[in-house]
Amino acid sequence: MKHLPDRTFHPLRRWQTLRQLRRTPLPASVLFICHGNICRSPYAAFKFSAMLPAVLRERIMVSSAGFVGSNRPSPDEARTAAAARGIVLEGHRSQLITLDGVYDMQLIVVMDRAQELRIRHGFPRSRNMIIVLGDLDPQRIDTRTVRDPVMQSIDVFEGSYTRIDRCLIQLVDALSYGAVLENNPA
Repeated sequence: MKHLPDRTFHPLRRWQTLRQLRRTPLPASVLFICHGNICRSPYAAFKFSAMLPAVLRERIMVSSAGFVGSNRPSPDEARTAAAARGIVLEGHRSQLITLDGVYDMQLIVVMDRAQELRIRHGFPRSRNMIIVLGDLDPQRIDTRTVRDPVMQSIDVFEGSYTRIDRCLIQLVDALSYGAVLENNPA
C-alpha cells in the first residue's frame, strides 16, 4: 500500500517528465544530487557524461553534490560496482550543495521526492527544472526513489546502478531529441 501512489502515477509522471525534457531547450548544466554524494549521484553524473553523444558532451557541464559531508570518497562497494560498468569513482570526493551550485544549474536530477522538495523549499528563487530520476524508469516501479545503497551489499549497489542506467538512457534520449529539434526547427 505504501508505494501504491508511486506505482499508480508512474506512467503519467514518466510521460510528463519526458515531455518536459523534450520541450525544454538543451540545458547547459546538469546537477545530480543524492543524500551524501558518495554513491548514487557521482555514479549518475559520470555515467550520464559517458552516455552523452560527443556533440552534447561539449555543450553540457555535468556535476554532482549532496546534502551532507564534503570531501568523502565513495565506498569500496560503489567503486567496485561502478568499475564493472566502466565508470571510475576512485578520485571522487563528495561535494556539498551550494547556493551558487543550485542557481547556476539548469537541470537538477534528484534521487527521491524528499530531495526534490528540499531543493524547492531550500532554494525557492531557483527556476531550474528539477526531476526525480526514478520517474524516467521505463519499467514498472514500486517506488520513485532510486534506492540508496550506502552501507549495503554489492548486490544492492548493482541494483541501484542498474536502475540509474535505465533512467539515464531515457534522460539522454530526451535531451538528444530536444537538441535535434533545437538544431532543426520545423
